[in-house]
Amino acid sequence: MINKDLKTNINYIKKELINAKDIIYKNYSIKNHKICIVYCESICDTSSINDFLLKNIFTLINKKEKIKNIKETLYETSLGNIKDVKNYKDLFNHIYNGFCIILIDKYSTSLAIEVRKNIYRAITEPMTEQTISGPKESFNESFTTNIGLIRKRIKTKDLNIKELFVGKNTKNKVDILYIRNIADKKQVNRIAAKIKRINIDGILDSTYIKEILASKTSSFPTIEVTERPDKASMALLEGRILIVVENSPYAIIIPTFFVDLFHSPEDNYQISINVTFTRIIRFLSFILAILLPAFYIAITTYNHETIPTSLLLNFVSQRMSVPFPAIVEAIGMILIFEVLRESDVRLPKFSGSAISILGAIVLGDAAVKAGIVSPIMLIIIATSAVCSLTFSNIAMINAIRLWRIIFMILATCFGIPGIFMAVFILLITIIDLDSFSYPYLYPIAPLNITFLTRFLFKLNIKKDNKRPKIITNNNTRSKL
Repeated sequence: MINKDLKTNINYIKKELINAKDIIYKNYSIKNHKICIVYCESICDTSSINDFLLKNIFTLINKKEKIKNIKETLYETSLGNIKDVKNYKDLFNHIYNGFCIILIDKYSTSLAIEVRKNIYRAITEPMTEQTISGPKESFNESFTTNIGLIRKRIKTKDLNIKELFVGKNTKNKVDILYIRNIADKKQVNRIAAKIKRINIDGILDSTYIKEILASKTSSFPTIEVTERPDKASMALLEGRILIVVENSPYAIIIPTFFVDLFHSPEDNYQISINVTFTRIIRFLSFILAILLPAFYIAITTYNHETIPTSLLLNFVSQRMSVPFPAIVEAIGMILIFEVLRESDVRLPKFSGSAISILGAIVLGDAAVKAGIVSPIMLIIIATSAVCSLTFSNIAMINAIRLWRIIFMILATCFGIPGIFMAVFILLITIIDLDSFSYPYLYPIAPLNITFLTRFLFKLNIKKDNKRPKIITNNNTRSKL
């Protein structure tokens, strides 16, 4: 509990924050009442404190001849977020969350008034989930801004927010958002209970929460993150649960199914026939990205009878000057592509793309002319790599890369039977996964014909009046 003696409170705070050189203390005497204002200079707006808060305090107080209750009078001076603080733990927490603390002599509580400095970047276009049409806003590191972007889209009293604080040292605010009459309240409580049990030093990004909540370690993402407020809002309207973490520009969507990875926010802003074609392309790209290099290795190493003789002779003639086995050639090309992709991501925008394109052209042409790789292998690996880039989810791209190599190794060892073995292993792995107790392969397993149809085919908005029944208590949308 906060002590009633003002001097004792100030001495205790100074003792606890002895090395915090950005903590400011200002003492004032108002109508025989002593107060002390304490705030963190680096995260508080000092102009708001001086020009608004203090000015209002002295203007209001000078109008009153006598003050009976100084605390109630101070309440009248603030139009912003103001809270009662009853213990030192909350006091320190508010100081480092951009609040100005007003300590009052002979009172066992203090006031915390929000005067947080705007130290966040502005709302910008999405960087990793870009779309041609649709909203151009993305989340940023400002917690209130992110909640506001959701509130701006979903204007209903049924949008509930459950607030938690996570991290021994960071004490980051974590909000669980859900629509009360749509989402499964039992799942909301389970997620909240699991987050409350998190006991680590700090949460610096939403990916910390994502990794902890994921039930099993998997190459495929079982929990999705998004930087788009429109995608997050769509997820809430479907009955999913959203987690927003302070200082993180990404929100977490629970649950996430395997088929969701083949969808894009862009799909909601295009006509049905175009979206259906695009989804089929994504599905075929997934198959080609994983299978194509393995299939080429299998037919050129073991199963020569599976392709026409003329085509086989063409492949053989191209590989005559290559001194390495097909698997070594393929892995070498994949590693070079991944190096180029990483350099494109890490380098500044003005030089990254130019360097990666130049590197791909020069290295590819030089490698073929030097006889290190065959032209057909260059085409196979390039096609497989480009197919994997049809997905915006980086975790999905990394999963495809891992399984591509697994398929290639089994194809090298056993030929086409090795590819079938890899397919069975892949299916068993996906079937065994779950997204916070929900089957990851839904609506394929368990089978739901209605939502299996929606996997590849986008329905007209007038006919799409069902939510996934497995995750919601209210699976009927309002009809047009």
